[in-house]
Amino acid sequence: MDIIASKLKKIPRKCGVYIFKDKAGNVLYVGKANDLRQRVKSYRARLLSSKTQALVLKIKELSYILTPSPAEAQILEASLIKKYQPNYNVSLRDDKSFPFIRITEERFPVVSICRKKKRGREDRSLYFGPYTNAKLLRQALKTIRKTFGFRSCINMPKQPCLYFRLKLCPAPCNDKISSPEYKEIIEKIILFLESRYEELLDKLGLKMRQLAGQQDFEEAAKIRDQIYALSAIGRGILLTNPNLELEDLRQILKLGRLPQRIEAFDVSNISGKEATASMVSFKAGLPDKDNYRRFRIKSTKGIDDYQMLREVLGRRYSRLINEKIRLPDLVVIDGGRGHLSAADQEIKKLGIAIPLLSIAKPPRKTGPGMAKIKAETIYVKDKKRPLAIPEQAPALNLLRRIRDEAHRFALSYHHILRRKKTIGR
Repeated sequence: MDIIASKLKKIPRKCGVYIFKDKAGNVLYVGKANDLRQRVKSYRARLLSSKTQALVLKIKELSYILTPSPAEAQILEASLIKKYQPNYNVSLRDDKSFPFIRITEERFPVVSICRKKKRGREDRSLYFGPYTNAKLLRQALKTIRKTFGFRSCINMPKQPCLYFRLKLCPAPCNDKISSPEYKEIIEKIILFLESRYEELLDKLGLKMRQLAGQQDFEEAAKIRDQIYALSAIGRGILLTNPNLELEDLRQILKLGRLPQRIEAFDVSNISGKEATASMVSFKAGLPDKDNYRRFRIKSTKGIDDYQMLREVLGRRYSRLINEKIRLPDLVVIDGGRGHLSAADQEIKKLGIAIPLLSIAKPPRKTGPGMAKIKAETIYVKDKKRPLAIPEQAPALNLLRRIRDEAHRFALSYHHILRRKKTIGR
């Protein structure tokens, strides 16, 4: 079976970019599609051009990257073609027919779309592209402008225009921003256009922490909003950025320090039988599997998740106290408000203080009197209402990973015990 046939069912019917490589790992072709599965499937058609047939015969590796829209797919496609220069991407390597994004070289650079590169040494502008679809390119540039803001006027006006009031331009014309500050924005746009998302998020996260440390919370919030926007744009592209996620979580929970050590608990039982619990540990935003723990429920009888949770927390943290081991910076409970309340009662009973939160999955169905919850609900103690965390927030991404890992680990232990009971090993 060829590589396309073997991987076709695993490819989602979503928007993104696909990459073909040969047996040596060299990139043969980069393409974009609104429906990745259908597009890749088309390479198995009978009537293919001789050039496409030659390409298909060389494909030994297939990968893809999801994007939230065709506009971002086009940006990513062009940056990958520029990076790898694949032999079969002749059309995009020919820069005579398609539009570019141009960033001028001046005190306050202009960002615009152009059709041709200017020739000659006098033009020191940066060009990105070419891009095959001008409409998608304009959409992508609007997204970039909404996220960062930049100057688009050829001649600098004397007063701020409508774009400043719409928060699409920082108004260098009226000294609203200095040249070094403006060029920081341009550097971020360049990183985005080059698809260097992880590096961009690192820079934004560092800047946000610096501003927060200087107690410039208004500017820090602006950077945070940029991070949220980029996380939404790059979902499926962005790599996990633990430092960014931890800083975002610290700010949302108003913690005094980064939650470097996080422990999460989940209780698993089926009809009250083989009740177990798990605890997973995350250090610096990453799983610390050496410190995972499993618990058999000993003293709780019947189906009582709250009491099981109290039992496990009591056993865990009384041991840490007795052995004088440092307590975690945050405890995450898989459950709702009742689970959080039970955990808080046990922590107070031990005479210790640890920040707590619970994360509850949305209900599968909604009915009369039930709120329609589209995403996870995050509860923290001393707050009646759940936290309003944006869907694209890095902190929510981290909490989901922690919760899912705790749930997986709990179920695996539960299954081990049931198997031992059934077959004796």
